[in-house]
Amino acid sequence: MHVVVMGCGRVGSAIARRLEQIGHSVAVIDQDPEAFRRLGPDFSGRQVTGLGFDRQTLLDAGIDSAGAFAAVSSGDNSNIISARVARETFGVQHVVARIYDSKRAEVYERMGIPSVATVPWTVNRLLRELLSVKVSELWREPTGKVLLMRVTVTEGWVGRKLAALEAATGARAAWLVRFGEAQLPTPTTVLQDGDQLVVAATDDLTARVDEVIDRGPQGSEH
Repeated sequence: MHVVVMGCGRVGSAIARRLEQIGHSVAVIDQDPEAFRRLGPDFSGRQVTGLGFDRQTLLDAGIDSAGAFAAVSSGDNSNIISARVARETFGVQHVVARIYDSKRAEVYERMGIPSVATVPWTVNRLLRELLSVKVSELWREPTGKVLLMRVTVTEGWVGRKLAALEAATGARAAWLVRFGEAQLPTPTTVLQDGDQLVVAATDDLTARVDEVIDRGPQGSEH
């Protein structure tokens, strides 16, 4: 997959290098050509000097063939404008923006653009968003035995009741996000395309959750 990263600071350069290491093609955009030094001598992706929301700059970075776009510059406004251009003008499927203002981040989440406001785990979470990982860890309590996992509902579970997913995984749904709005589901809630669940699970259930989400219900009843 081709990925465009806007912003070549500490986070942007780390994401670009990591994506290239795992086999993706990468283009990095930054206003300051000196910023590309952070990529190191081994980086072989494109380095494009310009504004991340400028149409020609984005085209030079290969946005028209990109599967993912990460806006991780130091400016909230630039990040969200760039993310919206990538999503709305070029139809990039996986778009994420780094937002420093947590109140703004909530607004953009409702618009369907995942945003990251917590610095320490930015790189890992951005990579999960970009690569569309279906199950990811959100939080773990101090003893390490119980955790919250975010689960993206896969095609096989669309139209199924939440109770069936809970029974198959052993996890328990804490809340559901649908069309950017959080809600408390019930066991009879019917799962829809695009739903994201936050489930509570024990550490020994994590592999099972991954497996069940990946393979689907395999003939279980609606």
